[in-house]
Amino acid sequence: MNAPLDGMVGALTLPQPYVLFLGDTTIPGFAKTAFGLRDWAPDKCVGELRLAGATVTTGLDALTPAEARARGARALVIGVANQGGVIPPSWRASLVEAMEAGLDLIAGMHMRLADIPELADAARRLGRRLIDVRVPPTQIPIATGRKRSGKRLLTVGTDCALGKKYTALALARAFELRGVEADFRASGQTGIMIAGGGIPMDAVVSDFEAGAAELLSPDAPANHWDVIEGQGAITHPSYAAVSLGLLHGSQPDVFVVCHEPGRTEMLGTAGYQLTSIEEIVELTFLLGRRTNPAIRCGGFAFNTSALEEEEAVALMARESWRLGLPVADPIRGGPAFDALVDSCLA
Repeated sequence: MNAPLDGMVGALTLPQPYVLFLGDTTIPGFAKTAFGLRDWAPDKCVGELRLAGATVTTGLDALTPAEARARGARALVIGVANQGGVIPPSWRASLVEAMEAGLDLIAGMHMRLADIPELADAARRLGRRLIDVRVPPTQIPIATGRKRSGKRLLTVGTDCALGKKYTALALARAFELRGVEADFRASGQTGIMIAGGGIPMDAVVSDFEAGAAELLSPDAPANHWDVIEGQGAITHPSYAAVSLGLLHGSQPDVFVVCHEPGRTEMLGTAGYQLTSIEEIVELTFLLGRRTNPAIRCGGFAFNTSALEEEEAVALMARESWRLGLPVADPIRGGPAFDALVDSCLA
């Protein structure tokens, strides 16, 4: 899984293991980087570091920078993806403390570590590395719309931060377990940290979004699948442009709609109601057919982490009957997820 991409998208070499920095975060959805690393790269995580006021936790051991270094950590990863991708002043003393304890810093924020004077000065003084993951490759081409060889699956969503990355990772793993050649293609900072390579789509200039997606998923053997991590939602008032460019450039043969039951408002935009699953399907067909007329929906991935097992299973069964396609929680797995995999590969 995660075969290297040619040309401009190289594999990253990151100092590991990590301590996960949660800052003073109070919204779980903004800590998706920390949760993603905990769930998909647990062997690379020694613990977490939280500031006063934080209410979000990964459940890992709470450590100081010195304690993390004593446990073998080589870097502090900013595990937050907040609105605007900013590193607020209230975090910076702790980040300097981490460097003083012997840790490099890794971030996937829009704000660059080296652009913050106190961090840049401390890094020079201490000989530490400041590693920004959210940096796109140079010389991204304009999209051509040319149909590429191989097969592609794209995860799309009714909102941000509800399971597109987890679903793509789970499906890529399931494909491989069935003997199907597959690669997870990361399009966000957390996925890149897990996979070791990819393109941070939300850091790409808008005119080059579709071209970056073509670059992310190049020509491949006829039976090979690229399972592409989706971004945002095509109806999100802030992030729809990224979602559309990724859809057009990915040219997916199959898409899977990700959704969190019970969520009513779009993340970070109070007052905007969540788009229905049916409308996301309709719009993905309408816009996706522009670059792949044969696009189809493979089913639905529900994030049921807030529900008890029995309630989640019953809900997904009802929704599968209503929608006419498999509905599964990739983390829960089981027969419902097997049915989703079957549908995607059909």
